[in-house]
Amino acid sequence: MTDHIDFVVRQWAEAMPELDASSMAITGRMLRIMKQLTAARAEALAPFGFREGEFDVLATLRRAGAPYCLSPTQLYQALLITSGAMTHRLNRLEEVGSIARVAAAEDKRSMLVALTPSGLEKIEQALQRHTQVQNTFLAVLNKQQQQQLVELLRILLQASESQT
Repeated sequence: MTDHIDFVVRQWAEAMPELDASSMAITGRMLRIMKQLTAARAEALAPFGFREGEFDVLATLRRAGAPYCLSPTQLYQALLITSGAMTHRLNRLEEVGSIARVAAAEDKRSMLVALTPSGLEKIEQALQRHTQVQNTFLAVLNKQQQQQLVELLRILLQASESQT
């Protein structure tokens, strides 16, 4: 069974035989898969009205566990974004009632970000839909294949992160 990436790699082999384009067989597929997953994620999350990155903020608060509350610094560090980008996301989420900024119990000068009851309900529904899309996408692989893929991707990710 061949796909478009096989076609591209063959074309490069013919057009520039001295070029080792074998990495395209992996990276090309990874890029195409990410495009498909990004589109599927956007479609799945559209009914919830999330803007870019808002799902990630709410999901990070939810996975932090009860009382679903973190500092803005913890959030932007967890999401690997700038404080400015985080402020923009938090402002929008506060406007729509998904989060509230609350004073920290140990230091009233510090603010924390907490999920509101409606934000909690919304993110839990969105997470169900989001994971359903991912599980459906991966269903073509059996559990052993999925675990192999997890291990291989972990190796690649750790290597790439250690180079930066």
